[in-house]
Amino acid sequence: MLSFNTHTGLVVPLQRENVDTDQIIPKQFLKRIERTGYGDFLFNDWRYDAEGKPNPKFILNGEQFAGVSILVAGKNFGCGSSREHAVWALRDYGFRTILAPSFADIFATNSAKNGLLAVTLTPGEIAEVMSRAAAGSFRLTVDLESCVISSQEGFVARFTVDPFTRTSLLLGLDEIGMTLQHEADIAAYEKSRTIF
Repeated sequence: MLSFNTHTGLVVPLQRENVDTDQIIPKQFLKRIERTGYGDFLFNDWRYDAEGKPNPKFILNGEQFAGVSILVAGKNFGCGSSREHAVWALRDYGFRTILAPSFADIFATNSAKNGLLAVTLTPGEIAEVMSRAAAGSFRLTVDLESCVISSQEGFVARFTVDPFTRTSLLLGLDEIGMTLQHEADIAAYEKSRTIF
């Protein structure tokens, strides 16, 4: 898992609520066994028309949003099925942070386990970020150490992340990696056990 400390990136506003995991990565692309290669299919049904050509009306296809790494969306982002592929697609596309007023629980958990920071902001803060990001040149700095999001233009917002998730992301360790930090203690305990 990639660690997350501080990230500065271009923001794209996805002005939609209840974006479900089938919209993030449609089911026909779930045949891969690797965790990579999904970025090309992110939001496939919105990004491309029936002939496979880029839909000029979809926000990610705008030239001003090339190289985005922060997505701001409406409430209940990542609802629907529990497919982890949705997070893999977002990460593979280049996103490091998703901002929304709320997230589906399983999506938020999957995000944390894959180095994608899901940040909950107030509806007012989300509306402000969406408004500022609409032109395509708005950048934010997300600092997980201090739990602050800021821009050079003066936007500042504080956020909270549960301590375990925050530590995991800062260290770049999933549950197994966190457990292995105590490998010597585990081995010592196992040696000390009485064998019957």
